[in-house]
Amino acid sequence: MKDENEEEEHKTEEGEHPEAIEEAAEEIEETAETLEEEAAETIEEAEVEEELPPAEEEVKPLRKKEIEEEVVEERIYTIPLGKAWIAPPNKRAPKAMRIIKDFLRKHMKLKTQEGLEEEEEPKRLIVSNDVNERVWTKGVQKPPRKIRVRAAKDKDGNVTVYLAEGD
Repeated sequence: MKDENEEEEHKTEEGEHPEAIEEAAEEIEETAETLEEEAAETIEEAEVEEELPPAEEEVKPLRKKEIEEEVVEERIYTIPLGKAWIAPPNKRAPKAMRIIKDFLRKHMKLKTQEGLEEEEEPKRLIVSNDVNERVWTKGVQKPPRKIRVRAAKDKDGNVTVYLAEGD
């Protein structure tokens, strides 16, 4: 009796095992193939990197930090924009932008277009998109009451206006 039970168990185990073994073998073969393909790709990438001449690696574009090193003077201002609210509602945001530009021309000592001689190149006032977007966030009718900006003057005399950090 025991011999018959043991034989039945062996038959069921033997019947299940060949299928499971075949599936496991197929999975192992698939993973081995994918590993070989990945290894071949990494070797090819390494060869491509070695083929590049070193001169191309040395050339790098100027970054913001390198550009900002040319800054001669940098100041942080809180510009009051309350007078923009005196204007009609549909002209308040453009009025706020004019107030910002006038304030910075005065405080960063930029000459107006009229005060320049013809030989001199006019100094530019550049307002960043972040400042413009902050003024226009609530639309044309509701600009902010005040705005905090960072004004940076470069060696050519051009002034660039950014939002102050933390705002």
